[in-house]
Amino acid sequence: MSTLTFTMLKPDAVSNGYAGKIINDITEAGFKIVALKYTKLSPEMAGRFYAVHKERGFYNDLVSYMSSGPIYVAVLQKDNAVADFRTLIGATDPKKAEAGTIRAKYAKSIEANAVHGSDSDENANIEANFFFTQFERF
Repeated sequence: MSTLTFTMLKPDAVSNGYAGKIINDITEAGFKIVALKYTKLSPEMAGRFYAVHKERGFYNDLVSYMSSGPIYVAVLQKDNAVADFRTLIGATDPKKAEAGTIRAKYAKSIEANAVHGSDSDENANIEANFFFTQFERF
């Protein structure tokens, strides 16, 4: 059964010119893009999106980084979307990501790791709804 996941192409991926290559990798892996938007997070929006991490030491740096430049946000559809996308993007630390994964190819560090991928069906829905209404999805 087809399910949804959410992704963000982070400021480092966009500024380094990798967005097109990453989107190509996503579609070649069998994901259908059901919503896509080019946007920029304000610090306030980034803070709301990452509110779950508010008590962690890296929160302020994360908010600053995620509001530092334009991003792409997308809702993706595929059977087993969340798990398959997590496999496609690879480990958070690109040095530990398997060869051929998005982070192994395009990420610079744990902080500038090119992409975000939802970690559960529930979070995919919450994250997608942060950026898109149901009517914006195909």
